[in-house]
Amino acid sequence: MEYKDTLLMPKTEFPMRGNLPNREPQMQQKWADMNIYEKVQEHTKDRPLFVLHDGPPYANGDIHMGHALNKVLKDFIVRYKSMTGYCAPYVPGWDTHGLPIETALTKNKKVNRKEMSVAEFRKLCEQYAWEQIENQREQFKRLGVRGDWENPYVTLKPEYEAQQIKVFGEMAKQGYIYKGLKPVYWSPSSESALAEAEIEYYDKRSASIYVAFPVKDGKGVLNQDEKIIIWTTTPWTIPANLGIAVHADLQYSVVAANGEKFVVASELVETVAKAIEWDEYEVIRTHKGSELEHVMAQHPIYGRDSLVMLGDHVTTDAGTGCVHTAPGHGEDDFIIGQKYGLDVLCPVDAKGYMTEEAEGFAGLFYDEANKPITEKLQENGALLKLNFITHSYPHDWRTKKPTIFRATAQWFASIKDFRKELLQAVEETKWVPAWGETRLYNMVRDRGDWCISRQRAWGVPIPVFYAENDEPIITDETIEHVSNLFREHGSNIWFEREAKDLLPEGFTHEGSPNGHFTKETDIMDVWFDSGSSHQAVLEEREDLQRPADLYLEGSDQYRGWFNSSLSTSVAVTGKAPYKGVLSHGFALDGEGRKMSKSLGNVVLPSKVMNQLGADILRLWVASVDYQADVRVSDNILKQVAEVYRKIRNTFRFLLGNLADYNHQTDAVSMSELREVDRYMLVKLNKLVSKVRNSYETYEFAAIYHAIHNFCTIDMSSFYLDFAKDVLYIESANNVERRSIQTVLYETLLALTKLVSPILSHTADEVWAHISGVTEESVQLVDMPEAQQIEGADELEKKWDAFMELRDDVLKALEAARNEKVIGKSLEAKITMYPNAETKALLDSIQENVKQLFIVSDFEVAGDLSTAPAQAQAFEKVAIVVSVAEGDKCERCWTVSPTVGSDSDHATLCTRCAQVVKENYVG
Repeated sequence: MEYKDTLLMPKTEFPMRGNLPNREPQMQQKWADMNIYEKVQEHTKDRPLFVLHDGPPYANGDIHMGHALNKVLKDFIVRYKSMTGYCAPYVPGWDTHGLPIETALTKNKKVNRKEMSVAEFRKLCEQYAWEQIENQREQFKRLGVRGDWENPYVTLKPEYEAQQIKVFGEMAKQGYIYKGLKPVYWSPSSESALAEAEIEYYDKRSASIYVAFPVKDGKGVLNQDEKIIIWTTTPWTIPANLGIAVHADLQYSVVAANGEKFVVASELVETVAKAIEWDEYEVIRTHKGSELEHVMAQHPIYGRDSLVMLGDHVTTDAGTGCVHTAPGHGEDDFIIGQKYGLDVLCPVDAKGYMTEEAEGFAGLFYDEANKPITEKLQENGALLKLNFITHSYPHDWRTKKPTIFRATAQWFASIKDFRKELLQAVEETKWVPAWGETRLYNMVRDRGDWCISRQRAWGVPIPVFYAENDEPIITDETIEHVSNLFREHGSNIWFEREAKDLLPEGFTHEGSPNGHFTKETDIMDVWFDSGSSHQAVLEEREDLQRPADLYLEGSDQYRGWFNSSLSTSVAVTGKAPYKGVLSHGFALDGEGRKMSKSLGNVVLPSKVMNQLGADILRLWVASVDYQADVRVSDNILKQVAEVYRKIRNTFRFLLGNLADYNHQTDAVSMSELREVDRYMLVKLNKLVSKVRNSYETYEFAAIYHAIHNFCTIDMSSFYLDFAKDVLYIESANNVERRSIQTVLYETLLALTKLVSPILSHTADEVWAHISGVTEESVQLVDMPEAQQIEGADELEKKWDAFMELRDDVLKALEAARNEKVIGKSLEAKITMYPNAETKALLDSIQENVKQLFIVSDFEVAGDLSTAPAQAQAFEKVAIVVSVAEGDKCERCWTVSPTVGSDSDHATLCTRCAQVVKENYVG
């Protein structure tokens, strides 16, 4: 007889190797065939809603690790909520308008816009956007993200655009929309206005000049032989200068230097003297800033008036305390210019070139005009110093090129008119991390009005008509009509029809006695598009609700989608569109650097999934502190893959040792379980509680570590290790074996459910191998509930103490192995000399202690005071490791004096001989 054939070894078809790159697409096809999203929604339809509203990624190019991090985090939450008493729909979305698609067509696709109408170009943009959506959709689905992928929301869809028009109309009705001439961030490279959310700061090298403005009329305070010094890093704005701002409360000094007299803030005299390199200087007199109001200086190039004004924005942080003021090129300049009745001079066109109003410099690109302007100032004796500095400067976040401030007629949403309500909405929202509240609160508190118009072709048009007298027309009637037109035909109709054909039939207006109308040609800021999703998606779709329970995006969205959504929602509904906001950091390389093609450090989700699998990528997302910036590299992913292997092996062990177990007939009741088995159930229930609490608080790294530790420490290193001696060796129906199997089955079910939101493919693969379950997917069951076990606290305290003792035993065995006393632990006998506390613990344990220690013999020979010199001493026990007496059993490998006692089975111990006789030899 081959005794190995009598062992009840694990049997399972669940493979050891995950082979995820090949197996996951098969699983995803299975999900598609069974309509898993619809089945989950049907299964949970009578439950309260939990809505995580998807912030739309931009439809252009392949997804990157930031996309993967974002979508997988959302999937964790949605999957968990659907397993804990909620109906949690997930409707993915895409942001589709804006410059990048226009650029992709004109540069990459070589489309010549001049050869077609706006409407024709827009159709090409739409076609391109749908191609990008399809590409990204397949990549998101490959991540294992469950959602309504066949019915996403898309900002170019007619029904979305129709709702966006209604948001605009409602804001206009509230009086929040207006058209005004104001300096805004302007991108010459995009030929369009930008919002603050579209600005990024990069270092730029700029000219730094000190310029003298002669006093023309000192108003009895300054003399005509004195000059006011200004400082600027934008020489190109000098042709637009109409004034100089000083602070009313600052002191200003008249300084004699180099044979001339100059006016600067008293606090900055020394700094200016050093910068301009005055060898000697003398302060002649001082004046308070308020005394200088209405002094008239003279423009150093054109000789026109430059008015001295009082402004609170003037500081002594840099410069001269006398601020060059060009109302057409700065927000503070514009505000103070309006106060003092100055014109809004803006001698720069949409492409960034100087106009005829900049006499002598017309036709020059603004940045190229710096040199001839400084040369002209030098020629006129007004340039006191020219240096170059590198400083942080606003850039267009799309083109990465510098922006300028430029006064143009734009459409604005007035933030100041409902700022109080916005701030209250921020305070009423739950923010994770908590600092998100302060960040957005400060942004809303400090932001100016929102410039919502763009001079582009690809976007939702601003639904404004103009009468013959140029009066803007925005009425309930026109908004409703345009919204309905867009819902039926899409927004392209705005560019396909004349204004009169877009207005309601028979529409009249007193400003157009002849019935002639024109229409606005600007489109809306794309942040207005996505920021309207609470109306266009949450209100539009019956399966969702407003406000959403959660918005979850990257930390850059505090100034983006979180902000624009808040503004439009509060304006329309008086409330935030979200109850909670959760943000994550950016994905960096293994050294904490930003990923870039030039550095060659880009980690692509597609490559990770093709090499390791989506579940490895998902497990990486769970492993990181995502609320800060996260790192990813091949080495980091290999470490995560090793953790995955341990988790998978745990599942395989559990499945393999349950091959002959039927939970309906073989389960052992709680009262009949051994203490060690009940102890493992206590550990399992603590895991369930910890994991569920961590899901609730979005602490996925805590789940990662808890699951990993449970599999490796509680299960593999202890319970599963000693359980082999029972599971493989004893008879199939042995009560100890069935007790262990009962625990293994409960563990298998709970563990599969707990990891399901994270390891979505693997959990469903495991589920298919579990006997006795009736649901076709683990996604159609609920999370395990932590069970109350009688006497759990006392049981855990007792067995935790045993585990500490076991650690001492393992250390003693390791030392004996190193000293060549024994080889494997089953060759050993443990002789123990415990203190009274440990002796009482051992006496209370009814289980086979030598089996728990995985040794062949065990004895308590005395107490600590009687321990021999060779014993290894620990705090509560001394241990002697020796070679166990007897021979090695061929079947169970323990060393026992009983080997050979049974003549029929001379190589077996009496235990194994008995099992063989009862089960295999009649």
